[in-house]
Amino acid sequence: MISDKMMNLTRNNSVIRAMFEEGKAMAKKFGPENVFDFSIGNPNVPAPREIIDSIADVVNEYDPLYLHGYMSNSGYESVRDAIANDLNKRFGTSFSENNIIMAVGAAGGMNVALKTFLNPGDEVLVIRPYFVDYRNYVENYGGIIVEVECDPKTFMPDMESLKAAITPKTKGIIINTPNNPTGAIYTAAVLDEMAKVLTDKEKEYGTSIYMVSDEPYRDLAYDGIEVPYVTRHYHNAVVVYSFSKSLSLPGERIGYIVVPSEIDDYENAFAGMAIATRILGFINAPSLMQLVVARCLDCKTDISYYDKNRKALYDGLTNLGFECVKPDGAFYLFMKAPIPDDREFCNVAKKYNLLLVPSSSFAWPGYVRIAYCVSYEKIVNSMPRFAELAKEYNL
Repeated sequence: MISDKMMNLTRNNSVIRAMFEEGKAMAKKFGPENVFDFSIGNPNVPAPREIIDSIADVVNEYDPLYLHGYMSNSGYESVRDAIANDLNKRFGTSFSENNIIMAVGAAGGMNVALKTFLNPGDEVLVIRPYFVDYRNYVENYGGIIVEVECDPKTFMPDMESLKAAITPKTKGIIINTPNNPTGAIYTAAVLDEMAKVLTDKEKEYGTSIYMVSDEPYRDLAYDGIEVPYVTRHYHNAVVVYSFSKSLSLPGERIGYIVVPSEIDDYENAFAGMAIATRILGFINAPSLMQLVVARCLDCKTDISYYDKNRKALYDGLTNLGFECVKPDGAFYLFMKAPIPDDREFCNVAKKYNLLLVPSSSFAWPGYVRIAYCVSYEKIVNSMPRFAELAKEYNL
């Protein structure tokens, strides 16, 4: 028999992944053009041409023994140096290769950071609604999730709830901006408020509270909105970044962790993350993709594609009578279900071959998440199905 913990996780497999698999089965049955799968954040924009060219160049230019061999657990020094310099240029920071650890995507980076920081029984704050796997990541290392409320109108953190949630056992807080599932972007003022609350509590309890900022959607922001860089707002902030969304490379599993020299116990934290990379079984981030992304740091996905989808979906759904939160970033739209039971609403939507993710999966019942990283045609063609769904609830 497998472990009790894994048996429980197997029985409660991710709703998002389960719906993704269901969508593939429905596509075979009804035809892919007749199934409207908005369940998973799988980019529909191809990777920039520079990525393809760089893969070929790296393969042809490097000695195969170097290209396919081991390197430092924290990654190639040249790659880390290139990333540090790029961040310094973009955000006015002062990082070096000794502040960067290459990671196996954001998920790998989150696990490396939490493995390094957490003792069993340590508490980690998360702000509702939040990505479902944060709970699993924290519990991997014996940590305890503590939920913090937000303002339901803006989805910004509620500062009084944040203050009340912090205890002497609080070791960290996970933030995600632009946010999955709401698309909200934390402003500089919000980050400054959070930093004051955390710093005051650190002084009160004589502890360190690390902010782990999960940023796979950093470069997907609309209407000229800027995403503040958290290390400029809080002294104990660590950034986990992924190229999965910004360069449409989710399957390549490549990203990095920023470990600023200013954080408490920096030297041990950096060394601990390098060791965590190895003992978690990653050993190191994929060598080929490290060298590729180092050449493509100026490349960006054309987010006008997602912006067009965002506007079409938001306008289409609100015109049908659905209540939606207009996202400022990422590629998800958070729509209020017309009934309290969001899971039942998603089941009804399946009658019209619409696959939506119930917001209960994000610890925020009563809504659904709609991933608009699909073709524009799919959004347009889905509107008659959404219209039928709206009629079912007399909207």
